[in-house]
Amino acid sequence: MNKKFAVVIAFAVLVTVVAITFSSYYFTVLEMQQYRPSVSEQTLDINLKNGSPVLGSENAPVTIIEFGDYQCEACYHWFHNTRADIIDNYIETGKAKLVFVDLPFLGSDSIVAAQATYCAEDQGKYWDYHNTLYNFQEEIDNGWASKDRLVAFAFNLDMNLDEFSDCLDTAKYNKRVKANYDEAVKQGAQGTPTFIIIAPDGSTTKIAGPQPYSAFVKVMSPLTSAVQIEQP
Repeated sequence: MNKKFAVVIAFAVLVTVVAITFSSYYFTVLEMQQYRPSVSEQTLDINLKNGSPVLGSENAPVTIIEFGDYQCEACYHWFHNTRADIIDNYIETGKAKLVFVDLPFLGSDSIVAAQATYCAEDQGKYWDYHNTLYNFQEEIDNGWASKDRLVAFAFNLDMNLDEFSDCLDTAKYNKRVKANYDEAVKQGAQGTPTFIIIAPDGSTTKIAGPQPYSAFVKVMSPLTSAVQIEQP
């Protein structure tokens, strides 16, 4: 009886180990598929008029489009682990420019936070405000991006608070944020962050997830190595 019981226990343990191993392998494969860059030789019709101001030179030959949510933890990790290297090596050298397009889907505060960045743009501080949101990100809809906190961020950036508050209260940029959301969905962004790299010839590469800097170098280095960069 004890021997049979031991056999049953051993079999159960074996099944559990196999299940865990298969599960780990399966989700690893899913992650690899999710983060593998996909290349399209077709020129995409991407509407960026509602997106952020361009970060970098308007004449940069390569365009990086980031679809993001200010409450997205993966976006937070990309912002803190990858973005600075891209700015140093591609944006500031004139090789590429960056445009942020809102994809606010994680919570109600995501929409208001996105609107707030354009209220900041009215005072010439879009990117300062954008950076502030990712520096102070907390849990989704826990109050970190409430109106009071958004106004406090504006105060820290020496903005006109009456103008900023009025912009938020009237939802001045609600349609703009909604248009960005629709554009992100149209371009097939199924999560955040999602990136589309537009080459000088118009061909595109899509990168999903908070990829490391090396993944962007692999895509962008061939695009910029043979291009004459215009110096400001």
